[in-house]
Amino acid sequence: MPDAELVHVRYLVDDVAACVDFYSRHFGFTVGISSPAFADVVRGSLRLLLSGSQSSAGKAMTDGERPSPGGWNRIHLFVDDLEAEVARLAAEGVPFRNEVVTGPGGAQVLAVDPSGNLVELFQPGPSVRPGDALTG
Repeated sequence: MPDAELVHVRYLVDDVAACVDFYSRHFGFTVGISSPAFADVVRGSLRLLLSGSQSSAGKAMTDGERPSPGGWNRIHLFVDDLEAEVARLAAEGVPFRNEVVTGPGGAQVLAVDPSGNLVELFQPGPSVRPGDALTG
């Protein structure tokens, strides 16, 4: 039985090894299982499943459509200092989809993994805590 304390999120990826390196090097994930077809990386209570085209999650559907990476869904990581994180990641060559934007809950920016999946870095406003209901 999987650990009930972990939240499991699956990302489809083009290159499993490149994504393992990306998440472990830039965001502090630890590597669990790693193969050419599939890997998992963990940060806190998040287990990110990285599934390549040869994994079961990458197989064609009955109508022939193949799952593919990218899109607008993303994992959401809280940071204490968004400006410092953006500077660090930019210096490491991590691409970003947008500039920092702010809203009623705080500030955010979207980093892009090697397969086009998004990682949202979010710095909450002064009165917001992880788990609070946000409207933007």
